[in-house]
Amino acid sequence: MTNETRDREAEQGGELELDVDGEPAADLDTVTQEALAAVEKVGAADEEVESTADEVAKLEREIADLRDRSIRTLADFDNYRKRADRERDDIRRYATTELLRDLLGVVDNLNLALAADGAAEDLKKGVELTLRQFADLLRRNGVREVAALGERFDPAVHEAVSKHEDPSVAAPTVVEELRRGYLLHDRLLRPAMVRVALPEESAGG
Repeated sequence: MTNETRDREAEQGGELELDVDGEPAADLDTVTQEALAAVEKVGAADEEVESTADEVAKLEREIADLRDRSIRTLADFDNYRKRADRERDDIRRYATTELLRDLLGVVDNLNLALAADGAAEDLKKGVELTLRQFADLLRRNGVREVAALGERFDPAVHEAVSKHEDPSVAAPTVVEELRRGYLLHDRLLRPAMVRVALPEESAGG
């Protein structure tokens, strides 16, 4: 730009802002728009920071809530475990309550038999009645006798206390029951104590 042009523009009422090279500076509208854009970016950044802070606070609340619920759940489980332990102990201690209550009736009858006056035959009948009562009580509670006398010897349920040769038997056979054996359902409570007859060919073994 010549000095004459500059002088003419000065005379027309204004001076142009010049840059370091003597050229006109950027248009004012452009500068203003750039400044506004910068302000908007700063505002957007502030909103993003605020949004992130809200998310962090929300997550912290959720973590605290989960921690509280976990603590309550653990406490509930611990109380349940203690209650289950107490109930299991009670079951173990009092599982035989009904059976023992029924046994008291047998004891009562035995006491009555001992206290009664009368002949030995009467006492025997009283004992027989009490024994039947007791046997019925055992059956109602799943106890049954082990078959023994005349049965083939079975070491799973018979305990042989003696053996002898007997040519009349074809297999080891229980010929005498010394003590009765019992099963609880399908489980052996105690074996029957027996004497066993063996066929001749097995007698030596």
